[in-house]
Amino acid sequence: MSSFPSRRRVLTTGAGAALGLGVATANASAAPAVAQHSPGPEETRTLDELYRAALKEGGKLVVYAGGDTPTQQDGTKAAFKARFPDIDLTVVVDYSKYHDVRVDNQFATGTLVPDVVQLQTLQDFVRWKQQGRLLHYRPAGFSKLYDRFRDPQGAWVAVAVIAFSFMYGPAAVGPDAPATPLDLVDPRWKGRIASSYPHDDDAVLYLYSLFARTYGWSWVAKLAAQDVRFARGSNSPGDAVRAGERAIGVGGAGSLVAPSSSPVRFVVPERHPFMAWGQRAAILKQAANPTAAKLYLNWQLSTATQQNAFNGWSVRTDVTPAGGLKPIWEYPDAHLDGFPEFMADRAGVERWKQTFALYFGEVKGDPTPGWPGLRPGA
Repeated sequence: MSSFPSRRRVLTTGAGAALGLGVATANASAAPAVAQHSPGPEETRTLDELYRAALKEGGKLVVYAGGDTPTQQDGTKAAFKARFPDIDLTVVVDYSKYHDVRVDNQFATGTLVPDVVQLQTLQDFVRWKQQGRLLHYRPAGFSKLYDRFRDPQGAWVAVAVIAFSFMYGPAAVGPDAPATPLDLVDPRWKGRIASSYPHDDDAVLYLYSLFARTYGWSWVAKLAAQDVRFARGSNSPGDAVRAGERAIGVGGAGSLVAPSSSPVRFVVPERHPFMAWGQRAAILKQAANPTAAKLYLNWQLSTATQQNAFNGWSVRTDVTPAGGLKPIWEYPDAHLDGFPEFMADRAGVERWKQTFALYFGEVKGDPTPGWPGLRPGA
């Protein structure tokens, strides 16, 4: 294997050698001094009071959100605009592994665009906090968040629970539906499975690493022989099942509280691995619109917003999950604590990526969010 880093390797390391050294040396003076300021008590202003203050500030807000398609956050944007119609909200969706280095580059060049970052790359929030890049702030309801879904000093909070597993189309699989990941290597599903590339998305990578640890590399080899259709974007497995192109999808999000008429059935089997995490969000200390950013976090964490989570799970301990579900932290097979540790070990992540590339081939295809460029939303 070449000793030179691939493009994928450079862009997925966050504060890796190529970009991080540029930030640390050439632009060290641009980084704010690291100081541990008290975030103060929880926010006491109402959403309407914050809304009025945000309008006085200028009424603008830019959010960089991790995701798979340009329209993936349209529902969030529409709901926010319905509640706060006069805020000029821009939500830019891209893979988190590109958003984080995009923000690093903006720090390095003095061209910061977003007010809020909402990303899957959990390790970046730890690093940015250490660098003094994040505003320490406790939104209303901060004390009601599950303790691992909040930074103690308020540098970041988790605003949503996301879970990855496998799924199937009830009409396509018939009465003998796959019940666990072990069923995915049954020969009857050959040519009928779609998956997102595990070596393109770190959450899917963690899911596949759990499969490999639980079932062994022989299971991975059998799956590789199933003529799986791999694609970029964690939306792709569900889209393939929904369209009737494949019977089973692996490595995407879903909901256990979807109606029985749904064309996609999400599976979370007991005593078998799946994975979940709290999608973190933070206000950047250099944000141009900090009050609007505070409004956004308070709205995301409000009881009303959390009760409308698409998968029924909330980041708050005082919101009862929908459909009889348990809180996500009561599912030991979700490996909730394992994902942040996995994300922090960037060398280990790279070894997992390259190993899965040996089994499944190199990642192919254009990124599903497109190419937003260096300063989208500016």
